[in-house]
Amino acid sequence: MTTAGPLRRLAGLLRTKRADHVVHGAKTLIAALLTWGVVAPWSPDGRPYMAVATALLMVNASTVYQSVTKAAQNVVARVGGLLLALATARLLGPTAGAVAVIAVIAVLAGPRRTADDRLQIASSAVIALAATATDPMGSLVSPALQTLTGAAVGIAVNALVLPPLYLNESDFAVRDLARSMGTLLQDMGTGLSRRQLASKAHNWLHRARSLDKRLARAEEQVQQATESLRWNTRCVAHTRRKETTFDDTFRALRGVSIQVRGIARTLADSAHDNHAGHHLGQQFLDQYAETLQLAGAAVQAFAEPAPATGSPGTPPHEHLRGAIDGTLAWHDTMTDMITRGTLTKPGAWHTYGSLMTDAERLLADLQLVVQVAKAQIEH
Repeated sequence: MTTAGPLRRLAGLLRTKRADHVVHGAKTLIAALLTWGVVAPWSPDGRPYMAVATALLMVNASTVYQSVTKAAQNVVARVGGLLLALATARLLGPTAGAVAVIAVIAVLAGPRRTADDRLQIASSAVIALAATATDPMGSLVSPALQTLTGAAVGIAVNALVLPPLYLNESDFAVRDLARSMGTLLQDMGTGLSRRQLASKAHNWLHRARSLDKRLARAEEQVQQATESLRWNTRCVAHTRRKETTFDDTFRALRGVSIQVRGIARTLADSAHDNHAGHHLGQQFLDQYAETLQLAGAAVQAFAEPAPATGSPGTPPHEHLRGAIDGTLAWHDTMTDMITRGTLTKPGAWHTYGSLMTDAERLLADLQLVVQVAKAQIEH
């Protein structure tokens, strides 16, 4: 398999990221200038710094949904800090004792509040402490209105000016995971057919364990892509509500990864088992090698992008179907051989059972991958 396809996809993703940075910078500038223009005429001394700071926080949220939820948390924390400053100033005045009381109250604000919320309450209270001594009500109303206005402007800009979507990142991460697993399955199959179990089993196990990093990255990207579709005006305008974020695909591949790791672990244990009667027979390994190669081809086929509409060639889910049919045939053959006792090395029956169980579960997960791939093609 050539690397031209993955390299092209990576290059396209990098170009998309550069474009996203430009859009992100433009949105930040728009939010800052718009907030300044709206709030400056009525803010004290024409300096709406709190409003601009709030708008920048909202417009820099990774998704529209996060900008709304962060806005609510920010407004509540700011108002809480201002109320705390007002109460403290009336009791103790703008003194070091008031600052100490604010710090203690913020720390003891309760376990339900996050550290960021407590810190924001404390910082807002300390900043407003001096102003509350000279103009208590004005120092409370103006910052609260600035926070509300800045949050509203930031959310509006983030939602209306090319709101972020992370479908490409999700696509790339999931396909990269599938490609890594497919390559490992094929390498294990090739190694078994070439009598390389003892020399390569440890490396296969190491690669299988390293799949956890790709799994974590893919899960993070899929979750972010799913969240980016919530309340996204681009989805409403272009009827993209049902656009895939590869969530179902990731769940299927996560199951596949568990079986891949189990197979690698069993093969590594067998390779380093010093008990002569526990070694796997070559007849079984040859059959199993073919199974792993076909399963790897199935996962690799899914990792490839779908062909454009109307383009020649077999869709990926058809390749998957063919590869799985071949794997099922070999699986039935191996099961029959084990049942009839025609395999050599019967002392390794527990290893045969483990490998066959993993193969059965792998096939079940691949069946789900086929269904997901077919649904995406038809959609």
